[in-house]
Amino acid sequence: MTTKDFTRLPDLASRSLAGSVVYANDELFAERENLIKPEPSVFSAEDFGHKGKVYDGWETRRRREPGHDYAIVRLGVPGVVHGVVIDTAWFKGNYPPYASVEATSAEGAPSPAELEQVTWETIVEKTAIKGDTENPFEVADPRRWTHVRLTIYPDGGVARFRVHGRPVPDPRFLDGTIDLAALEHGGDVVDCSDTFYSSPVQLLLPGRARIMGDGWENARRRDGGNDHVTVRLAARGRVRRVEIDTSYFIGNAAGWASLRGADAEGSEPGEGAEWTELVPKTRLQPDTRHFLRSVSAAPVTHLRLDVFPDGGLARLRVHGELTADAHRAAVLRWLDLLPADHAVQVLSGAGVPPGAADDLLRRRPFAAGGVLPPTVLAAFLGR
Repeated sequence: MTTKDFTRLPDLASRSLAGSVVYANDELFAERENLIKPEPSVFSAEDFGHKGKVYDGWETRRRREPGHDYAIVRLGVPGVVHGVVIDTAWFKGNYPPYASVEATSAEGAPSPAELEQVTWETIVEKTAIKGDTENPFEVADPRRWTHVRLTIYPDGGVARFRVHGRPVPDPRFLDGTIDLAALEHGGDVVDCSDTFYSSPVQLLLPGRARIMGDGWENARRRDGGNDHVTVRLAARGRVRRVEIDTSYFIGNAAGWASLRGADAEGSEPGEGAEWTELVPKTRLQPDTRHFLRSVSAAPVTHLRLDVFPDGGLARLRVHGELTADAHRAAVLRWLDLLPADHAVQVLSGAGVPPGAADDLLRRRPFAAGGVLPPTVLAAFLGR
């Protein structure tokens, strides 16, 4: 996967996905939380504080003893990391000459002290980086991570830290009714007619939009057609109800919308795909959350949202349940991608003795035929 490819994937560390910088050993000049802001870093030549120049990034003091600095980021959405970007924008004479990245996988929400005791795996070796530059690094490790650690040598400033990858949610929390399209559950935009003003991926972000720029807005149409977005759901599921939110879009909201679904397991719907109507063409109001029932409960893997003729939307919510087979497949994939230490921990929590858990892991991949005892599988499925 090239740099251009991996940066198209979601930033799993972003504050927009509830990422957090849980610890930094030093942040004297600029606070660690700046690392995961979704917007680009900005700079003002006049902005000085009591500690010196104010930077929109993370900056540590000048070291006068051996060592290095580091920051630990809890990913907002755990997943497989395909690449990272260490962005040193505006740091020219004070950037770190080298950096590395490690990752770990842990249960729950461990404290910084607990994270010091876990096993960390290197996913980007100590490498030279440049100042005032987006420094991209591809990652080939196929495992699922919950936290990453950025280390800089010996000190300096980093504006933004992006961790691009594919979400792999914990399937123990995918039972019942969920938002099948949510980015945090593994939903993704696979096609869009127009991205002139903003990305349609923002439709799938958690929480409410804060401003008009948090949603999807296309250019004004003059050709008699309409705009559309195709979403690959987190997994195959049955849609029960839909929310189409036009919040903050007042003079430029979509006028009408419709929603259709396709069952295209293992591929993207092609030209000849069969689409099932879920929400008929419906009049929308500006700055309004619209709640709509699905007229079909047929299993689908993809959705096509059409807006007429154009206009903006803040959020799309698609509430429903995974099919039994899809939920089972999500559990097996999750267990296959967990690092060994974490896998043993979750298997032990499901009643598997530690020694037997090690033996069970030697049967991976479970998704490709490795045998997982039915009682263990049932524990993860909530049955």
